[in-house]
Amino acid sequence: MGTLKKIVRKATVLGEMGFNKGGGNINWFPGHMAAATRVIRDRLKVSDLIIEVRDARIPLSSANEDLQPVLSGKRRVIALNKKDLANPNIMHRWIHYFDSRKQDCFSINAHSKSSVKKLLDLVEFKLKEVISREPTLLVMVVGVPNVGKSALINSIHQIASARFLGEEETGHSVTITWCYSRYCWVQGVLVPSIPDIETGLKLAVAGSVKDSVVGEERIAQYLLAVLNTRGTPIHWKHLFDTETESCHQDSDDKPKYNLKDLLQKKRKPPSKSDMHYIEDITTGVQRALCTTLWEFNGNLEDEVNLGSLIDQQFEMLQKALKIPHKASEARTIVSKKFLILFRTGKLGPFILDDVPHCYGSVS
Repeated sequence: MGTLKKIVRKATVLGEMGFNKGGGNINWFPGHMAAATRVIRDRLKVSDLIIEVRDARIPLSSANEDLQPVLSGKRRVIALNKKDLANPNIMHRWIHYFDSRKQDCFSINAHSKSSVKKLLDLVEFKLKEVISREPTLLVMVVGVPNVGKSALINSIHQIASARFLGEEETGHSVTITWCYSRYCWVQGVLVPSIPDIETGLKLAVAGSVKDSVVGEERIAQYLLAVLNTRGTPIHWKHLFDTETESCHQDSDDKPKYNLKDLLQKKRKPPSKSDMHYIEDITTGVQRALCTTLWEFNGNLEDEVNLGSLIDQQFEMLQKALKIPHKASEARTIVSKKFLILFRTGKLGPFILDDVPHCYGSVS
């Protein structure tokens, strides 16, 4: 990953990132988020246990470093959410990493009740010493944007048949409290602490930093750089070796859909034609990236060569995604659709952070 770090540092391929290249903590949130964080800090002091939700694809980058000293002094469980989108071959190494640092860590899918029930069992175990003497316990669910706090709270609410008590609004940030049984659950949104450009880019790829802050094209460029330097598209080659005639349909016979349909919304389940279309688009994208990397004769260790490869891949993705060549904002449209495929897991499970120190790097 040395080349990737050089690219991010020099920004020769990715351009100006909108983050402070000089390092140091970067706070891009407006004032109301800072006010909400102050409220959360006060609540943390009186909480009996904290569930810190992180994105399983970025177990370190999705942490709020400013609050770690406070969190480390409390009963805490780190919930690595979206495990269904994270590489299962790497996840156990992350659990082992946190365990070696004496941090309780549990990987979950916040939309799975069975997964959340196991997390609740761990919470009860952690609180068994105080359950007998405290009539009501305060459990706080915190995390940076888009890591799945609301999904987790909603699942807990459904599991326990919770009774809604109220909400406190701070600017545009809402702290919601549910009480049921002996527990009160409080949800809080943390302001991400972004110490460097690469952390910011990882947060952006995962959707915890608004696309408009960095720009969809730059986020997509970074993601392509990660995939290429890891050789990920080459691993997709086997997907095309066993293709049959039935996998190919004339484009005129396919219904026309927008990739925004992949975003989670309250809508009727996708039809078989929907699924075939999405699968065909995904296969086309994987084929485009695999082919370009397989035929690439340059040096991935060279930023200029890698930049040329990424430019070529943008052209191939434009064809795979069926975006008109004359579109004035073709690269932006390509980037948006490519990011949707990644974020919804259509391109496969990934972990972008490297396991620190002796635990090796993520592949």
